[in-house]
Amino acid sequence: MARQYEYTAEIVWTGNRGTGTSDYRAYARDVEVSAEGLPDIPGSADPAFRGDPARWNPEQLLLVSLSQCHLLSYLHQCAVNGVVVTSYVDRPAGTMPVTPEGVRFTSVVLHPRVEVAEPGMVEQALALHAAANRGCFIANSVNFPVRHEAEVTVGVAS
Repeated sequence: MARQYEYTAEIVWTGNRGTGTSDYRAYARDVEVSAEGLPDIPGSADPAFRGDPARWNPEQLLLVSLSQCHLLSYLHQCAVNGVVVTSYVDRPAGTMPVTPEGVRFTSVVLHPRVEVAEPGMVEQALALHAAANRGCFIANSVNFPVRHEAEVTVGVAS
């Protein structure tokens, strides 16, 4: 039997201001995202779509999912290939143009800034981003390219 992983969450709309969706401007786009045993995530639409800028929107959460998946896949690749990562920061960016066909993501670029323990690890650390991208479950599930523009430096010994 093939292995399979299953995930669940609950998304509750909390934006009813008293008249529900009686009008496009009558309701808030606020939601609470929850899963058993985890802290809630306050969500909303992007402010461009009448959402609350103080809450996470689905577009940001997609970027975060892609970035975090790449990070975890990358750390695995480094660990099994003898590359010691001492720091990792990413600032992903996505493009979602408005076209006559609709609005959808057309690309995401990850910008990982990685520190490794030794100068001899830099080249391999850069190369392992390609393997991490191939191994990222989330990137393999979307219908647009997820690229990476990585930078690797040597960390300062403490």
